[in-house]
Amino acid sequence: MIILPAIDLKGGRCVRLEQGLMDKDTVYHDDPAAQARIWQEQGGELLHIVDLDGAFAGVPKNKAAIEAIVKAIDIPAELGGGIRDMATIEAYLELGIERVILGTIAKENPALVAAACREFPGRIVIGIDARDGLVAVRGWADVTTKRAPDMAREMEGFGVEAIIYTDIARDGMMQGPNIAATQALAEAINIPVIASGGLSSLDDIRRLMAIESSGVSGVIAGKAIYSGAIDLREAVALTKGDAG
Repeated sequence: MIILPAIDLKGGRCVRLEQGLMDKDTVYHDDPAAQARIWQEQGGELLHIVDLDGAFAGVPKNKAAIEAIVKAIDIPAELGGGIRDMATIEAYLELGIERVILGTIAKENPALVAAACREFPGRIVIGIDARDGLVAVRGWADVTTKRAPDMAREMEGFGVEAIIYTDIARDGMMQGPNIAATQALAEAINIPVIASGGLSSLDDIRRLMAIESSGVSGVIAGKAIYSGAIDLREAVALTKGDAG
């Protein structure tokens, strides 16, 4: 299992939100590229970037910051937020993003996901964000009637590389990830699941590692590593078997 340090972009700065609420943001760094280098130096293997403004606007909003991040690091990066057409997917991949994360558009236009997987195999990841088990879209503002496992199975059929599963109620709250829901989703499909939302301690990582055999391949670390509750180096060492 790998740890994916997160960089969430709002107004060109590195922030964290609580439960996806744009008015509940904390700025952690004015220079996202510098923050990306820090996470790389501390052992991050895959950087998770979200264009928060883009997620709400439906179009890319932090391209300059994203480009600066890609140029600043040697590790691969994945990116989500406001990616809702093939041209945007292609532009970001050409920019140097390793894989793109589709969220809202995956629910609203599944045909685009299928086409993107054919065009860019291995580089399309789906973000499934759920509130009480139901898929939420448009920056988590709208909750649909579709259940997360049902959407995951549909996306698997298109050939996506992985699913990022976020329990919105846990996000940014540091109350621990929703282990049961994450495991249930992972067991419903045969592609990797990356856990997101609520990570608060090394014990949380141990709990996720215990369900790795279900298909949980990674966990996104955001507020926990920014606040110092988790040391990224220690977390990476734990997943490598180098720590207790």
